[in-house]
Amino acid sequence: MPSPLSRYYLLDVFTDTPLAGNPLAVFLDAGSMEASDMQAFANELNLAETVFVGARQAENDFPIRIFTPSRELPFAGHPTIGTAHLLAAQGLVDTTQPLILRAPVGPLEVRFEGELARFTTAVPVEVGASSLGRAAAATLLGLEASAIAGDPVQASCGLPFHLIPLDSEASLAKVVPDIGQWTQHVSPSGVDQVYLYVENGESLATRTFIREFAGLKEDPATGSAASALAGYLGTRDRLDDRQWRIRQGVDMGRPSEIIARARRDGEQVRVEVAGQACLVGEGAFYPRD
Repeated sequence: MPSPLSRYYLLDVFTDTPLAGNPLAVFLDAGSMEASDMQAFANELNLAETVFVGARQAENDFPIRIFTPSRELPFAGHPTIGTAHLLAAQGLVDTTQPLILRAPVGPLEVRFEGELARFTTAVPVEVGASSLGRAAAATLLGLEASAIAGDPVQASCGLPFHLIPLDSEASLAKVVPDIGQWTQHVSPSGVDQVYLYVENGESLATRTFIREFAGLKEDPATGSAASALAGYLGTRDRLDDRQWRIRQGVDMGRPSEIIARARRDGEQVRVEVAGQACLVGEGAFYPRD
């Protein structure tokens, strides 16, 4: 058997239960790896995201790159949380001090709070118009127009999403997106990520759909979408400080819980995202001939 080329770890993120939450692969010591190999490994693993950790820059300071099966992302939430938990489990960081994960969007500061890792987004939330109106959103999702509870918006803390409010969890469970409608109404915006949510005070029920290659995939826990939503709600309601517990992945059999917080910093809204993770396995790729 050949010697391994690159080892990776498998984690389930935004859960404390193995085989729930959102799966993640993390490669440590990936500083010398070519981007083309990173993309190829991510495509082979076919998870929502795969993280490649570069050489330590300073104490508690690591660069990271995040890939889906088809592209590199500037920022993603469950890779940030999962990588932080893995580095802590491997004894590579001092958990009494902040950890800096340097993603393309900018430095993400992570703090460890018992079983939680909590990061602050590198940039404040930006909110703008969505290419989806209520009628188009209903047609896209296969719902009655009355199920759309408000005007969709677009929001981002480093990765943009169309945010669509629904009237109930029953409507949320019924959603079946139409790829043709997606191609017509979503893809032309350049933002191929849609986040559906139902508000119930400080509890939110959500689902995420993302275009990957020519099809649509559902994501069981999406920290970047949670940060965009928390930032939007904080901006909409002009909140000084509020926290939500977000349930996702229920309809996929992979229940997840994300904690998101919005707090006002002058005229800007800063967002924090927290969650648990558990290590579930590891593997290796062998050299190609």
